[in-house]
Amino acid sequence: MPILSSAEGGPATAGPATRIVVRPIASPLTLGFLALAVGTFTLAGVELSWIPAAQVAGAGLAVLAFACPLQALSSVFGFLARDSIAGTGMGLLSGAWLVIGWLTFRTGSGQPAGALGLLLLGVATVLLVPAVTGVTSKPLAVLVMTGASVRFFLTAAYELSGGPAWKLAAAAEGLALAATAIYAAL
Repeated sequence: MPILSSAEGGPATAGPATRIVVRPIASPLTLGFLALAVGTFTLAGVELSWIPAAQVAGAGLAVLAFACPLQALSSVFGFLARDSIAGTGMGLLSGAWLVIGWLTFRTGSGQPAGALGLLLLGVATVLLVPAVTGVTSKPLAVLVMTGASVRFFLTAAYELSGGPAWKLAAAAEGLALAATAIYAAL
């Protein structure tokens, strides 16, 4: 038992020991990155017309039901693990997938939407905050979040302009992002 000093300067005895048990939480980034890979791959498939236009709403619902809740869960566990980079990044991505999935499901057209473009422009910008803060401690997370930011900037350019070159660039970046996210998850 350790000896403590009393206020008078003499030795004092320690009282009952207090134990703090911290249950380890696994990194939420693996689940978040894999959900991101599936979401961005699905959206790239829509942008590249891999599915008929009549099935675009189903792709939106798939993103809404799959990527959004898994990244929300990753965000919660990121904050519980006191990992603000993971918590913030996954939370922002979850919110983005919620809106992308919902609007794609509701419109079912895959046509450009200015409101979505503005939202994605905002998300792309604020995703750089956790990316910049994690540059020394989480280089793979930074790579994935920066890739997601670029992907959302390109998608925003398409949604705001309707230019087919932006759509193709966004789809290509989406496929590259899916591969990067899978690599980072491994």
